[in-house]
Amino acid sequence: MRTTMSCRTAALCVGLLCVAAAPGASAQANRATAAAPAATVSVGAGDRIVLDAREALRRRDARQLADAKRAIEPLRHPLAPWVDYWELTQRLREVTPDEVEAFYARWSGTYVEDRLRNDWLLELGKRRQWDAFQADVPRFRMNDDREVTCYAALADHLDGRDVGARAREAWFAQRDADDGCHLLARTLLAAGVFTSADVAAKTRLAVERNQPRAARQALELADVASVPAGWWDQPERALDRAPAGRRADLLDALALGRLAAADPDRAAQRLDDGLAARLGPDASLWAWGQTARWSALRLQPQAVERYERLPAMIARAPGAPALADDVWAWQVRAALRAEPTRWDLVRAGVDAMGEATRADPTWVYWGARADLALAPAGDAGRAPRERAQQALASIAGPMHFYGKLAAEELGRPQALPPRPPQLTAGEREAARRNAGLARALHAIDLGLRSEGVREWNFTLRGMDDRQLLAAAQLACDREVWDRCIATSERTQGLVDVAQRFPTPFRDTVVGQSQGAGIDPALVYGLIRQESRFVLDARSHVGASGLMQLMPDTARWTARKVGVPLRAGQVTDLETNLKLGASYLRLVLDDFGGSPALATAAYNAGPGRPRRWREGPVLEPAAWAEAIPFGETRDYVKKVLSNAVVYSALLADAPLALRPRLGPPIGPRADGEPAANQELP
Repeated sequence: MRTTMSCRTAALCVGLLCVAAAPGASAQANRATAAAPAATVSVGAGDRIVLDAREALRRRDARQLADAKRAIEPLRHPLAPWVDYWELTQRLREVTPDEVEAFYARWSGTYVEDRLRNDWLLELGKRRQWDAFQADVPRFRMNDDREVTCYAALADHLDGRDVGARAREAWFAQRDADDGCHLLARTLLAAGVFTSADVAAKTRLAVERNQPRAARQALELADVASVPAGWWDQPERALDRAPAGRRADLLDALALGRLAAADPDRAAQRLDDGLAARLGPDASLWAWGQTARWSALRLQPQAVERYERLPAMIARAPGAPALADDVWAWQVRAALRAEPTRWDLVRAGVDAMGEATRADPTWVYWGARADLALAPAGDAGRAPRERAQQALASIAGPMHFYGKLAAEELGRPQALPPRPPQLTAGEREAARRNAGLARALHAIDLGLRSEGVREWNFTLRGMDDRQLLAAAQLACDREVWDRCIATSERTQGLVDVAQRFPTPFRDTVVGQSQGAGIDPALVYGLIRQESRFVLDARSHVGASGLMQLMPDTARWTARKVGVPLRAGQVTDLETNLKLGASYLRLVLDDFGGSPALATAAYNAGPGRPRRWREGPVLEPAAWAEAIPFGETRDYVKKVLSNAVVYSALLADAPLALRPRLGPPIGPRADGEPAANQELP
């Protein structure tokens, strides 16, 4: 449990540790202990060189890295490519193209070859060596670096090619300020390929995405006479620039967007007090969209009224850029929280989304629910009801949150997918002999999880379903649960539920769950989302173990349940499970037994869901969808959906999600015990 955003962050901080137990491997799954990735590994001479080299990389000790490279070369160690890569990247600014080509040849086809190519392409871009860049970029297999994409578009532009559309797409996708995308934008703006409208669109995107460095960098390209220092954090300084009656510019719109994030009511007041008229129809529409969005994010009832303004504003600005899909997603969520539910705004919000977003099961489900609610009684409503049922049928299935809800809305019993045909000895042997998978597992065994995960994922590229299942099984057999689950989840036509939803440490999980009065399926669903069964998983905020307990939470719970807790014991399997299950029981009790509220509290701390439950009484699915924090919203849905599958696997229970969501959610009822303010 983490009182800051936790589950996904914790997984990322340990190299995406998420994984599952091997299907059928009951002896492994029932163990009370498991080997930690590095602590119990026997480290040989070559392994020690690798670990020392990784430490030298952390210290930026170029001399020790060079020594390690020389020492490991004659050993033919499987991780020698990594030592070579670390050594070369420490002097990348000085290396020659010949050295890089020699590295490519030494490790042809490996992850580190393509990883170095990514680094080298960035270096060539910074050196402005476009001929060399153009010669190498076609060999970049991952092709997933946005700055490389920007450099590539710029190089093509300098060669006289038309790059407008893809260059704009690459610039808009930029996550943060960087040299490549800024140079591309500056060059194409000077060439007349980009326009002031593109600059405005980019800066607005950066504000919407909370990317201050990218916003400031893009604003440098705009025709804004005066940009006050600190405008991002103090937006009213920009809005109050003299003279008072001056014509509004791009910075005013951006500042209004920032003000809306901090204080939607103040932003609405500024717009109504004359700023909207000064901004003009296009910028005013965007500013009101941001104000409505942030009102919804703050669960303000005023959000609905602010969204109701948008259709008329869109009509007055026919050429304005479309509002972001996230604006419309929050219209749907605000409408779900309205009393009574504003199904008309739900339907309108879904319809306003782009085609790809509208096809997401989330919006298919809520759009269909709106159609069912809005359909007239009798024959007049038959057509919209049939359309809604077809939409629900298109997403119905047992493997995800809205698929389960859609099936239940249709009254269709669901069953888990049948297990695929057993892997052949040849398929398993091919996975075992795959050099990339072997290197990845060796790295993970040594505690180099980040390197191992990246090598593993690169090696999976191009595998078909059977190969993926074999790779997943290899990870399961090695108890590298995060790679097992993540790999099995990549399959499209074949679903091995036992791989995707393993039950390692089964006797201990079941015993500690039942001892705390918790359904083991819920505990398994939570662990799968929290740590993916990695015993020593640790988040950047300090949450530890299978159930990702914060130190203060672990100590508080230990005192509550009378468990002695020694330093470092929180990652012990039985201790972590006992404290985690006990804490979850206390959270459930504090929230009246509501699994949705309790899982939100486990992820975000109890104070936030106490605030989020205020307002109208909502069905749990609507309440969960309107959780303001994206991580917690995703967490609640996944944990409860996981629990349904685990309940079927552990107890042959029906695949029913709605009972798992608990009763309607609203403010504490009269007579209900007060909140436990001690609960961390």
